[in-house]
Amino acid sequence: MTATTHRTYRSRPGPLHATLLAGTVPLFLGALLSDIAYFRSYQIQWNNFSSWLIAGGLVFCGLALLFALVNLIRAKQKTGRPLIYVLLLLAAWVLGFINALEHAKDAWATMPAGLVLSVIVTVLACAATWIGLTYRRAGGAA
Repeated sequence: MTATTHRTYRSRPGPLHATLLAGTVPLFLGALLSDIAYFRSYQIQWNNFSSWLIAGGLVFCGLALLFALVNLIRAKQKTGRPLIYVLLLLAAWVLGFINALEHAKDAWATMPAGLVLSVIVTVLACAATWIGLTYRRAGGAA
């Protein structure tokens, strides 16, 4: 008699994936706070801080998106929460990239579009992190 093992794939993120996912929020939030500081003071260094924080957020978000796509491909259920999670991460990365291009302009030209994009990207990153780090157990209990 042979023993058969069934591989089960987790639908929640692993430790590295969760670390990358959780790293996107403070980086994008820091960029938002730097944009607010620049909007109020017009000190160009705040815009530079924002550009670097957005670049770091894009690295973390891109790697988390890569892990999320692998988890989506391996998951049994390809709709619902896993798909929404991937789409939110993708939207955050794409809009974050557009935000990085916006911040690459002259500092005076980044406002108010850079600030608005930073708000949207931060909200998307928070929503993706919320959905990615919470999961349902069997029986519907959280």
